[in-house]
Amino acid sequence: MQHQKMSILYKAATTAAIALLVVALIVACFFGIAPAGPFVVLFFAAFALSLRAWPSTKSFSYTVLIFGSAVTALYYPRLFVGYGNFKYAALIVPLIQLIMFGMGTSMHYSDFLNVLKQPRGIFLGVFSHFIIMPLLGFSIATIAMKFAGIPAEIAAGIVLIGCCPNGMASNVVSYLAKANLALSITITSISTILSPIITPALMGLLAGSFIKIDAWQMVVDIIKMVMVPIALGLVFSSVFKGRAWYLDKVMPLVSMFGIICIIIIITAAGRDSLLRVGVLLALLVTVHNIGGYCLGFWSARLFRMDERDCRTIAIEVGMQNGGMAAGLAKSMGKIATLGLAPVIFSTIMNVTGSLLANYWHKRPITFDTDAEVQPPGIYNT
Repeated sequence: MQHQKMSILYKAATTAAIALLVVALIVACFFGIAPAGPFVVLFFAAFALSLRAWPSTKSFSYTVLIFGSAVTALYYPRLFVGYGNFKYAALIVPLIQLIMFGMGTSMHYSDFLNVLKQPRGIFLGVFSHFIIMPLLGFSIATIAMKFAGIPAEIAAGIVLIGCCPNGMASNVVSYLAKANLALSITITSISTILSPIITPALMGLLAGSFIKIDAWQMVVDIIKMVMVPIALGLVFSSVFKGRAWYLDKVMPLVSMFGIICIIIIITAAGRDSLLRVGVLLALLVTVHNIGGYCLGFWSARLFRMDERDCRTIAIEVGMQNGGMAAGLAKSMGKIATLGLAPVIFSTIMNVTGSLLANYWHKRPITFDTDAEVQPPGIYNT
């Protein structure tokens, strides 16, 4: 009975999505893009729900929801900038801290001990991540400033997202892509632990010519925003191990909601800049993202890693912690410019990551494991 009710709901959502898209296109053609706003927003909501009807498309539902959230903020920015004297941008850092706390509860001390078991893959993954993405971001930003006239603060955002560690989304994509999940989790953990030192140093070195960088303040911000919440999450999961099972279900949903809120707030704050350079910026960060996948994969091939580990390192290099980058942009007081590239990168990363996972999932590789590793909870809904 429950399955039948859900089937009816999904069919209704699919029908509504098609109808809303048709109406939105008609309204946009005859009356302009602005009046089509309500229909476009409702279309994304209905489309996201309809995708959950099939196992092969279920993983794209959250991605469509992210797109819909960004479009909503573009149409109605005043709703998401603030209320009275309170600016919603003040919520970004607490939301990131909450997401990082959730990341900490899904981690374990054994993640760090894995360094002793497979040091070559972990070293290569972390090293490639902090070499390829920052240099690629710097190259793209420099070219964009010189030949396309991208403002320096927006270009610096491309470097910023490249200098950040990877996030938990890469672990989920690695699981779906039949990559080495244990290696993925460990690379994410190690790169995050190193980020208070490496991220400010790389930003000072590469983005210092674009904007003023206070490296020491960035170290402090990362410790407060990332390291402290993760440490608290680790302690919490260790102390209440087995007694706080509800966190495995609640925190992924909280994290997903937090990411959507961050995207909405930054999109609304930077709407004017996005309308000017949004398409070009989307193209640049797409090149950055896909370039990270390709260079990460072939750097692992160069060192004769097996295909399973090559997939892992490709994903770990190409996917970034957009939330952390957005939080740093907020701490620097440049959320409407420096924060744009991280938001667009995060949105596109969800699309390319889902497509890559789906592609590799259909191309299984043979490997032996002692026990199957389960994926982290985030996005696993």
